[in-house]
Amino acid sequence: MSDVIPTRDGSDRFPLAASLACFAVAGIATVVVDGVGFTLGATGLAVGGVYCLARDAESVTRQTLAHTALGLWIAFLGIAAIHAIGLEAIGATVPGPTLVTVVAVSGATWATLLGAAGATIFLGFREYGSSVPVDDPDDAVFDGETSDYSTR
Repeated sequence: MSDVIPTRDGSDRFPLAASLACFAVAGIATVVVDGVGFTLGATGLAVGGVYCLARDAESVTRQTLAHTALGLWIAFLGIAAIHAIGLEAIGATVPGPTLVTVVAVSGATWATLLGAAGATIFLGFREYGSSVPVDDPDDAVFDGETSDYSTR
């Protein structure tokens, strides 16, 4: 009997969590701090988030990716409702400093928006990508032994 506990393929969603964390931190960095260095750092984090999201998208089924994209869009719409009310108004009603609430909601907004858009784009790549395998070129083509074209 084996000592290893079997897991299902695609059950490890760490890349998705890492990408959402990268998106959230990048969003917070653009909200809280103003400067070129922080903007470049936030851009680097967002690129890292896209990479993690791509790794997650290739490790799950198409149906799981579709459910992930749908769930992130629903979460984003829920957070957008908070923006419609006003971040300062929500921050004033929640116990604690208003700035903390504004930063947290902004981070969640960026994480869900970029995560939903990225998951939808990767789902589109999977849906509309090339499904026809490309034939390997004949070795005679590389050896110059073809007579398909005139060599005048």
